[in-house]
Amino acid sequence: MAIAKPPAAFDPDPDEPPLTSEVQSLRDEILVKLAHSVGKDPIVAQPHDWLTAAILVVRDRVIDRWMTSTREAYQLNKKRVYYLSLEFLIGRLFRDTMGNLRMTAAMRDALASLNVDMDRIAELEPDAALGNGGLGRLAACFMESMATVGIAAYGYGIRYEHGLFRQKIVDGWQVELPEDWLSFGNPWEFERREVAYEIGFGGTVTGETGADGVLRHAWQPAEKVHAVAYDTPIVGWRGAKVNTLRLWRSRAIDPIELQAFNRGDHLAALGERTRAESISQVLYPSDESDAGQELRLRQEFFFSSASLQDLVRRHVKQFGDARSLADKVAIQLNDTHPAIAIPELMRILMDLHGLVWEEAWEVTQATISYTNHTLLPEALESWPVPLLERLLPRHMQIIYAINAGTIALARSKNLGNESIASISLIDEHGSRRVRMGHLAFVGAHKINGVSALHSRLMSETIFRQLDVILPGRITNMTNGITPRRWLFDSNPALTALIRDAIGDSFLDSARSLDHLVPLAESASFRDRFLAVKRKNKERLAKVILEKLSVKVDPSALFDVQIKRIHEYKRQLLNILETIALYDVMRAHPERDWVPRVKIFAGKAAASYTTAKYIIKLINDVAKVVNSDPATRGLLKVVFLPNYNVSLAEQIVPAADLSEQISTAGMEASGTGNMKLGLNGALTIGTLDGANIEIRDHVGADNIFIFGLTAAEVEERRREGYDPAAVISATPRLAEVLDAVASGVFSPGDRDRYKGLVENIRRHDWFMVAADFEAYYATQRSVADLWRNRAEWARKAVLNTGNLGWFSSDRTIRSYADEIWGVPTIRPG
Repeated sequence: MAIAKPPAAFDPDPDEPPLTSEVQSLRDEILVKLAHSVGKDPIVAQPHDWLTAAILVVRDRVIDRWMTSTREAYQLNKKRVYYLSLEFLIGRLFRDTMGNLRMTAAMRDALASLNVDMDRIAELEPDAALGNGGLGRLAACFMESMATVGIAAYGYGIRYEHGLFRQKIVDGWQVELPEDWLSFGNPWEFERREVAYEIGFGGTVTGETGADGVLRHAWQPAEKVHAVAYDTPIVGWRGAKVNTLRLWRSRAIDPIELQAFNRGDHLAALGERTRAESISQVLYPSDESDAGQELRLRQEFFFSSASLQDLVRRHVKQFGDARSLADKVAIQLNDTHPAIAIPELMRILMDLHGLVWEEAWEVTQATISYTNHTLLPEALESWPVPLLERLLPRHMQIIYAINAGTIALARSKNLGNESIASISLIDEHGSRRVRMGHLAFVGAHKINGVSALHSRLMSETIFRQLDVILPGRITNMTNGITPRRWLFDSNPALTALIRDAIGDSFLDSARSLDHLVPLAESASFRDRFLAVKRKNKERLAKVILEKLSVKVDPSALFDVQIKRIHEYKRQLLNILETIALYDVMRAHPERDWVPRVKIFAGKAAASYTTAKYIIKLINDVAKVVNSDPATRGLLKVVFLPNYNVSLAEQIVPAADLSEQISTAGMEASGTGNMKLGLNGALTIGTLDGANIEIRDHVGADNIFIFGLTAAEVEERRREGYDPAAVISATPRLAEVLDAVASGVFSPGDRDRYKGLVENIRRHDWFMVAADFEAYYATQRSVADLWRNRAEWARKAVLNTGNLGWFSSDRTIRSYADEIWGVPTIRPG
């Protein structure tokens, strides 16, 4: 297609140096896209029009690579990895994709030649809010890394119309609003109308014995919906490989009941459509009601079934027989949400492709592997047996059969009845429920944790008995993050400084960041490192001022805790220590206090009342502290609303201190600790999750560790922990709790936090009181180090230099070698 000549109004300024051929080409392409795809004249185009045109230009450069990668996978008969995840927190793609294609600078210049500010329009791109936190962000990092290391992969999930809610803070309280990220379309995605599968629910199961004497079953669902595919290309580093993120949208098979509509019953006529489309409407609908719980199960089966139908169809089309599935396919279950894929794959193999049970079970186990993300019993999914029997009757039959085989294996190991009860896929305590973690364990050939501690605790706690009867399945894959998103894109100034200091090798291998380690001893390099941090803090200070009308000092210590709000992550411990610091600062104004800004961000689940009260307490404390002249501005508390990937990209480069203070033994890994540390923040944390491995890499002298270990937490719980005694022996904590409980921070509602405080005084399951004094003392050590700017900078450089190991490229290579059995390449 001929490139239209740019209008005269946008001819380059003759006084400016001529544009390079690359920039000129981009400039012309943007104008063509603006006119022919967006339908706008440059003279009247709005910022969002320019953004769409620029995205389409970038997308064009992706498509050829995408098709080449897909053809290569077919031509070479590559084994494919299919990553099933209910969440993909991919965030904005414009900057990320340009960065991986190495075209950011040229695009910036091309837009500038059209009087368009690239940074301004980039801020208009909505976040793809398809996840809640670490689980979804990990999936996004893994997709990018699989493309980077040359693995042919599909990510499978749900194309949520609204995704996770948009968080608004009203009078300190979290308010959930719909996230409308798709309201103006998504230029990155491609609808695949021809890729649609029927997904069934309910109905009956019949059985018939064939001439070969084998009993075969047929499921006749009472309800069917369509799963329609939407594909987004995911670009690896340098654009060498492009993989596919395939998200499913639910559609009614018959969009309208015409007879009901013609009778005048217009709402009923659309009822089936509404019921079908509700499946892909919202991420994590509240499961407090029976209807909400059923919708969640429908979501999980919907995307698991569509994904399996899709990958089995692709495999059989290329290789002819479902029996060879494990040779050419690796399916990774990201947590228990897609665990229903195990009986669904069994159903597809037996009922649709004629495999007998033994064949199907061997193929299923050899194909599927499972990543566990939590040791929390309440977070390990289980579904009521009656719900599964009603909604997925054939799958419940298969689950019963799998369970019978598992129990028979346990009996052959001479395990007692109590052990067998703990192994059973059906929890018989109270109402009968199917344990989806157990199902995932027995149906997979490998089960991995996401940090060394987490993997060990899996074998000692939740899966201890299963590990006895099925030994050798548990392995460890410590999480990682993509340095492209979390260093190159989010912190370009630090990236430029590192390139100037050690060259470009770290761009292709994050492990080469260790060349920075000797530079920690260089005063001039430390000064430049701190100057970059200062600029990032100034940028974040502007964000805080714009969002909250709170002015913070960029020279203060930026103390950051950004993550999902949960009791085990202990934002409550953080804010209680903040109150203690506030009290002593007022009592002793003569001391040399380190200026500190406490920065919180994160969402509480819509039905998680305690977490919402923690958010409210943080905001109530902020209101008091920030307006008290007695602190002289030395202490500020801010809660930034609507935490998402884009906000994290602004906070992470500006952080001085990274709060990773979960109750030991309860955080599987964490990835925020890696992002913050990679950008030069020092960690204050417990020996939990990947904190342990971070300590091992950066050195015990370059991290602030405090509190009980996982073993000590378990010992206290087992022996009868008395938080009241701990509180009475800790006057500082007792005063803080009294202040909170008596309404010092909630004068309009004196009883607001009594329940929160009483829970600590009576139960303290998350060891807030137990770890308070150690945390307070360690925070004073943080302040002491902050006063020595050279030493702080030295430790910060060592953190950046030693954290290259936590690249998701390294994690994916480990999955490829130890679990999936696929080769990888090194970019370059």
